[in-house]
Amino acid sequence: MSEPQPPPKLVLDEFIGSALSATPTELHPYFESFKSLYTRKLWHQLTKKLFEYFNNPKSTQYRVDVFQRFVRDFETKINQLKLAEMGVLVAKDTSNPQAHIEFLSSLMSRIDTKESQDAHVLLLSSIAQAKLLYGDLEGTKTDMDAALKVLDTLENVDNGVNASYYGVAAHYYKAKAEYSPYYKNSLLYLACVDVEKDMSAVERLSMGHDLIISALLGEEIYNFGELLMHPILDSLNATQHEWLKKLLFTFNEGNIGKFEALAPLFPKEIILQSNYEFLRQKICLMALIESVFRRSANNRTLSFQTIAEETRLPPVEVEHLVMKALSLKLIKGSLDQVDSKAIITWVQPRVLSKEQIGLLATRVEQWVEKLKSVEGKIAPEVLVQNT
Repeated sequence: MSEPQPPPKLVLDEFIGSALSATPTELHPYFESFKSLYTRKLWHQLTKKLFEYFNNPKSTQYRVDVFQRFVRDFETKINQLKLAEMGVLVAKDTSNPQAHIEFLSSLMSRIDTKESQDAHVLLLSSIAQAKLLYGDLEGTKTDMDAALKVLDTLENVDNGVNASYYGVAAHYYKAKAEYSPYYKNSLLYLACVDVEKDMSAVERLSMGHDLIISALLGEEIYNFGELLMHPILDSLNATQHEWLKKLLFTFNEGNIGKFEALAPLFPKEIILQSNYEFLRQKICLMALIESVFRRSANNRTLSFQTIAEETRLPPVEVEHLVMKALSLKLIKGSLDQVDSKAIITWVQPRVLSKEQIGLLATRVEQWVEKLKSVEGKIAPEVLVQNT
C-alpha cells in the first residue's frame, strides 16, 4: 500500500464559496453550518452535521469532494469510528472498483489501528465487501480473516462494526454456496441491525429467502429455532416465496406428509429440486426426532418397524437413518441390532410449533395427574403411620 498523500490545504472561505456555487440551494444551509462549526472548532457537532449532509440524497455527487477537500483537514480531531463510517458512506459514490478500494485503503492507513481497532475492523470489512463486489474472492477472504482476528479481541463493539463483518461474511459464503456458514453469519448480521429501518423490503425478502434455502440445504443445520422466531420470515408473506416458509415449518415439525404435498413446488427452486434426495433424508431425520419427542422419557425404545412407518422408509434403511442421527448428535442412545430396536436416551432440543407446544402441555397435564394419583395412594399410608 502506498503512503497516503497529505490533504490539500484548506482555505475555508474558498472551499465554502466554490461549494455554494456548485451545489443546489437546498444544500447551502449545510455549508453555512460547516463554516460556523469549523471556525468554532466544535468537532462533535460538525461530525453530526456532516452525517446529515452525507445522508441527504441530493449530496450524492458532491460527497467525495467534500470529504477530500474539507473533512481530511480535521479528520484527526474527530471520533475515528465516525470518520470510518463517514468514509464507508462516501466510498459508495466511487463507481470505479480500484478507486473505491483505494479510497477506503487510504483512509484505513491514516487511522491508528492500535487506538481505533473498531474503525480498523469496519474499514477492513468494507474493503472486503468492495473486493467481493468486484469478484476478488481471495482478497475478500484475506481481509475478512484479518478483520475477524481483531474483532475477536474486542469487547463492547458497536453494532455497526459487527454488522459490517457479519454482512460481508454472509455475502462471501453465499457466493461460495457454503450454506451453514452463510446461515450462521446472516443470523449474526440480523442480530446487529434493525431489520425494518436498516434493510429495504427487497433486501428483507432476499435474505429471508436465502436463509430458508441455506437452512434446508445446510448439512449441519437441524435446529431452525432462531430463524423460525425471526421477523425476517414475515417478508415472505403474500409473495411467490411464501411456500418456502411453510416448507421450513414442515421440516421443523418433521411432517413427511406436508413435505410430500409441497414437493411438487420444488421445481420453482431448482437448487431444491436438484437436492431432493438430501432433503428427503433430512425430513426423515426430522421425522425421527419428532417421533422421539412425542414419546415420554420412559417410552423411547422404538422398533425398526415403528421407525420405518413413521419416517416412511423401507425397514432396511432404518438402521442407517438412526446411525446418521446419532452421528449428527440429533439424538443419543444405542442400537439393538439383534432385536431391531433403537434405544433413545436424549433428543436435541428445538423450537416448538403450536401443535408441538400443545402436545407438551398435554404431557405435563398427564404428569401432574400421575403425581396426584401417587399422592392419593401415599397420603393414607402416611396418615396411618403417624397415628
